[in-house]
Amino acid sequence: MRFKDVFSIIGPAMVGPSSSHTAGAARIGRAARQVLGELPREAEVIFFGSFAATYQGHGTDRAIIGGLLDFATDDPRLPDSLELAAEAGVAVSFRQGAGLFPHPNTVRLNLVGESSGKELTLTGISIGGGNIEIVDIDGFNVKLTGMYPTVLIHHMDYLGVLASVTDVMRKGQFNIGHMSLDRKNRSGAALTVLELDEPATPELTRELMALPAVTSVKVVDLNGAKQEQKGKDLSS
Repeated sequence: MRFKDVFSIIGPAMVGPSSSHTAGAARIGRAARQVLGELPREAEVIFFGSFAATYQGHGTDRAIIGGLLDFATDDPRLPDSLELAAEAGVAVSFRQGAGLFPHPNTVRLNLVGESSGKELTLTGISIGGGNIEIVDIDGFNVKLTGMYPTVLIHHMDYLGVLASVTDVMRKGQFNIGHMSLDRKNRSGAALTVLELDEPATPELTRELMALPAVTSVKVVDLNGAKQEQKGKDLSS
């Protein structure tokens, strides 16, 4: 028998009227900020379903932007996030999406990094009680809940890459709770997402980055300390 953790039952400490529409939205925004690895200079927010119908009344817009500013669900600055984003030079836009979407509380974020100019597209859903799932990152189908320390590994889809990744985990004594993998095409770009039982360390990211087929390693930890984000260019 599998038991639910306390967080999934009572929800997070939060600022806002709704665990789904504010706390969950803030966690999606914060996860996106950590995947991007920096403050965005542009953020297009596309709401679907009930998010689209009620985002202003429930403060979902402010929660998403607060998350992008790296605010936790209980940060008292969340209600002022739109103004704070403007002060920080973040260009923010909101619109309602059309077409199919995976859940009534769905948001898609199109971001551009402040310093790097890197673009990121991320789709998240708020499933209740402040719990979330990130279901798409740059066209890769993934599952990232944010409940556990998570490592995102961009790599080429070469033979033996996953075996090398799991060997690094084994040597570092990191236990994998859940793994998802998607690839663009055979022998093309791939993304592996690992939810761990313990926080990732800088040593772990360095070991993973040393693998020849790995192009970047990112850490999402919504409950712990910020982690260094790393990347490399295989063409150099």
